[in-house]
Amino acid sequence: MSALTVARIDLKRLAVRPFAWTLAGIALAMMAWQFLLGVSAFMHAQPIVPGPASGPGFTDTVVAPYLLNFIQLCLVIAPLVTMQALAGTRGTRLALLSTSGASSAQIVLGKFAARLAFLWLLLLVVATVPLVLAGATHPDWGQFGAALIATALCVAALTAIGIACSAFAPEPALAATAALLIGEGLSLIDAGVRMAGGAGGWLGYLALHTHLAPALRGLVRSEDIVYFLIVIVLSLALAVRRITAERERC
Repeated sequence: MSALTVARIDLKRLAVRPFAWTLAGIALAMMAWQFLLGVSAFMHAQPIVPGPASGPGFTDTVVAPYLLNFIQLCLVIAPLVTMQALAGTRGTRLALLSTSGASSAQIVLGKFAARLAFLWLLLLVVATVPLVLAGATHPDWGQFGAALIATALCVAALTAIGIACSAFAPEPALAATAALLIGEGLSLIDAGVRMAGGAGGWLGYLALHTHLAPALRGLVRSEDIVYFLIVIVLSLALAVRRITAERERC
């Protein structure tokens, strides 16, 4: 059994569960409300903006905060989606996957790919909302693309963290709690560094906002891409090692 087969099985399982559809519906409703609030604030600010050349554009004032709100929402959604990926398969499911010939890496990658596909589909729907006003607002497509890339990478990193927590936690609730705390911790580090008067360092490098802010302004940096890739690879490697250790004990 390959990782793609594991991912396909998990995607079918997600598709028939009301939990995934309910979570997606609530998330899309919240994002639609956030977008309407952003557009309303943008429209009210138009009369006091000196001119189109000097004032903030639609992408800066609406789209970038909108995608940032989705990332903040994914800090909660990703742990909920991934909590049962491995923590809920300690018994018969993990045994069945093991006897099917799937390696630990294939199991982890398949679980990760299924959850990431679900969250990326959600991101795709969210990203199409600003396009409704593209003809009237003339967004900065370069900045929009950069922000979308950073958002997709950040969602992938949060998903990988959730998979790792699900591999180590004995119960799904503990996995969701651990992933939520790690994600919130990475999100709040930047605020702590700024309050302490620091401008960088290794602690600032760990903060999510440090690697999201440039992309939301339209700048995709290689160091930011490397950061998200490191988080993804490290989290999945830890999950693979944990599953391998459990299979060896059985």
